[in-house]
Amino acid sequence: MLPAVLNCFSTIGCAELELAAVLDLARTHGIGAVELRALGGTLDLPGYFTAQFGAPVKLAAYLAGDGVRVVALDTSLKLNGSTDDEWRVTVEAFLPWAEALGGVNLRVFDGGKTHDEAAIALMADRVRWWHDLRRQNGWHSDIMIETHDSLFTAAANLALLAKAPTVRLLWDSHHTWKRGGEDPLATWAALAPHIVHVHIKDSISVPSARHPFTYVLPGDGEFPSVPLLTELGGRFSGAVSLEWEKLWHPYLPRLNEALAAANDRGW
Repeated sequence: MLPAVLNCFSTIGCAELELAAVLDLARTHGIGAVELRALGGTLDLPGYFTAQFGAPVKLAAYLAGDGVRVVALDTSLKLNGSTDDEWRVTVEAFLPWAEALGGVNLRVFDGGKTHDEAAIALMADRVRWWHDLRRQNGWHSDIMIETHDSLFTAAANLALLAKAPTVRLLWDSHHTWKRGGEDPLATWAALAPHIVHVHIKDSISVPSARHPFTYVLPGDGEFPSVPLLTELGGRFSGAVSLEWEKLWHPYLPRLNEALAAANDRGW
C-alpha cells in the first residue's frame, strides 16, 4: 500500500456542515487541511463567516492552534467570464478573511469555452491585473486558477503561462485525464513547477446525470491513482485535496465514507 498522500478535502463534499463539524471530520480521518467551498449549506463563505464570527480576527482566533489548517477559500470567479464588478465585489468580500488566516489561496476558475489566442490573452490580462492589485495592497493571499473549463490540457495551460508566468495552478487531475485525455504523469511533468494545489477523485466510464462518467469511491474506478500518488508523495508539498462533489452529484455516498475509502486504499 502507498503511504497516504491525501492531506486535504474540499467542503463541496459536505456543504451542509458547520465549520466545527468540518474540522471534526478532518481530525477523524487524519486530514490536516481543508479547502472551504461551502459551509452551513451556503456557498457564500464571507456571509457565513460574518454571521458566525463577526470579524476576520475572530475567525482567525477560532482556528488558531486547531491542528487543521484552512488552505483555500474557493470563489466562483472566472478569469474569462466574470465581470470587473464581480471581481471587485468578490475580492472585497473574501480578502479580509483570507488575510486574517495568514494569506490563503483563493480559488478562481479559468472560465471560457476555448483556449484560443484571444481567450488566452484575456485571461493573461486578468492575471496581470490581479497581481498588480495584490502588489499595490501588500496582500499575502493569492489566486490559484483551477483547470476546469478551457484549460483542460497541459498545452492550454502552458499557453497561458507563456503570457502570464505568475500563474499558480489548482490542477484538477481527473479533469485533464478524463476530458483532456492526458496521462496524469505527463500533465504533472509539464506543469509541476506551477501547481500549488491538486484535486483528485475517481470515476468509471458509465454515464451519470451530468457527465459521460460516474464518480466512485477512491480506488474503485479507472483513474490511474497509484502512479500519480507515488509521484506526488515524493515531489509535492502542497495540498492534495479530495474533491468529493456531492453537492453537485447527490448520488455520491457521504464524504465520511469517501475519506474512509481513501484511507483504506492508501490515498
